[in-house]
Amino acid sequence: MKRKLKDGWLNRFSIRTTIYVYFTVSALLAIMLIGVSLYGRLNSQMSATIQKENQALLTQVNRSVDSYLRTIMKLSDSLYYGVIKNADLSAESVNNEFTLLYGNNKDYISNIALLSRDGELLEAVPAARLKPGFSVKEEPWFENTLNRMDNLHFTTPHVQYLFDSSEYQYRWVISLSRAVEITRGTSTEQGVLLIDITYGSLKQLLDNITLGDTGYLYMTSSNGELIYHPQMQLVEAGQMEENLQAAVSYRDGHYQEVYRGQKRDVTVKSVGYTGWKLIGVTPESNISLNNLKTKLFIVFLIAFVLFILVLINAYISNRITGPIKKLEKSVNALEAGDLETEVSIGGSYEIQHLGRSIRDMAKRIQTLMQDIVAEHESKRRSEFDTLQSQINPHFLYNTLDIIVWMIENGQKQEAVKVVTALARFFRISLSKGKSIIPVRDELEHVRNYLMIQQMRFKDKFSYEIQAEPEVLSLSSLKLMLQPLVENAIYHGMEFMDGDGLIQVRAYKKEDSLWFEVRDNGLGMTEEQVSSLLTKDMPVHSRHGSGIGVKNVNERIRLYFGEDYGLTIQSEPDEGTAILIHLPAVSGEEKPL
Repeated sequence: MKRKLKDGWLNRFSIRTTIYVYFTVSALLAIMLIGVSLYGRLNSQMSATIQKENQALLTQVNRSVDSYLRTIMKLSDSLYYGVIKNADLSAESVNNEFTLLYGNNKDYISNIALLSRDGELLEAVPAARLKPGFSVKEEPWFENTLNRMDNLHFTTPHVQYLFDSSEYQYRWVISLSRAVEITRGTSTEQGVLLIDITYGSLKQLLDNITLGDTGYLYMTSSNGELIYHPQMQLVEAGQMEENLQAAVSYRDGHYQEVYRGQKRDVTVKSVGYTGWKLIGVTPESNISLNNLKTKLFIVFLIAFVLFILVLINAYISNRITGPIKKLEKSVNALEAGDLETEVSIGGSYEIQHLGRSIRDMAKRIQTLMQDIVAEHESKRRSEFDTLQSQINPHFLYNTLDIIVWMIENGQKQEAVKVVTALARFFRISLSKGKSIIPVRDELEHVRNYLMIQQMRFKDKFSYEIQAEPEVLSLSSLKLMLQPLVENAIYHGMEFMDGDGLIQVRAYKKEDSLWFEVRDNGLGMTEEQVSSLLTKDMPVHSRHGSGIGVKNVNERIRLYFGEDYGLTIQSEPDEGTAILIHLPAVSGEEKPL
């Protein structure tokens, strides 16, 4: 069914349309392949460019945050090394110095406080006191700061909850704490310096920073707690989620992740001294060529290139098919029987070669037709000569004379045998016009002929006919053995005196059928043997039929091919043997 549909579809179009369609489709596929490859390359380059830009932007933001934190840490160092470490709190206050430094940094500082090891508030600016009943010692950050004295400790953003002040009660801050050494008279003890950083000042550094159209930046602590997010309130309210668990495991670098069914490009940069991580998130759709304008441009470009290719393919197909159409007209004329038509030769080398081949083929067809006519004429003439030879008046008259003599001498039984043999002889000679008969009929035909000739020559010779049973049903050329036996009688038995012998044998060897006609007559020289198969004119004798060995050989080759025919073996005074080689085929008639 598929083949029929395919053939039917192809047969609807001319070769020009077919070539045009094939070229166009091939070009379209090539364009699409190139387009896909180019799209992938551009997409990859664009992705790499955006990643580099995101990395550069994160680096710049990281520098700003780092500079911001360094400013806070410098303030911490100034408070510790410039004020606290040089003051004896038992005799003096550091409030003025704290107030001065706070005033210089109040844009990003909410509170500065000094706490003793026992959680007692020693100094605070601008706050005045801790909330009643609040114990700083129980806060994890306080204990952690005392245990790790060499580090600066940053908390996550939270509402200020230590100091009792309505003005600062609901401010969001990030607390920086560090262990300090407090001097009181001649003794020193540990304390904690606390600086509340205004969360808004840090948020200003990160707000309005976007990565592309829909990308964003957020910041987490080392344990995955959120420090900054552009949608911080939604995240805190549980209306939005962020992939914080994965962010904890990320090191500095570039990653691709799938979060909540969305592919994202993630860039990570660590903030020094804090363990914080700046994380840039860019949705995949933002770094690929998937926007509508890009798609429309690609479609337009493909359509334009395809239009140009259609024009080029139309021109190419016309150039290719023009000579083919002319050649087709010539072939149609040849098909109509006009073998004398002029074959068009033009176009490319292959089409020219095809035209020459068709022209030569037409000439060969003419030659072959003439040969076929000549061959059929030769067959007809050979068949005619063979049939005519069987009605040899001399042979017929002599046979009838024998019959009359036998009847006159009262030899009626012998006369009946001769008449019966003569009737069978002519019946097989006619064979309803067939040229191919079974081997048994051909042997019966030559047996009848030898019987008549033996009675005619008064037992001057004897004969033997042998055949293998499996060859009797094989096909044989009609009237093939009789001319050979006739030659053996008239040319081999002429001077024999009762001791002449003619042997006819049929057998099969491999895939071939063989006949052998052997006599012990006078024999022939090599020149005589060669002339039997090469003479143009048949061999005649004053008693022979005139068909000759050459005619039999030609008839065999006409019917069965050049690989078959006669082979003659003869020695003077030794006799002659003629071998007949035929194909071993069954049936009564071989198609010509």
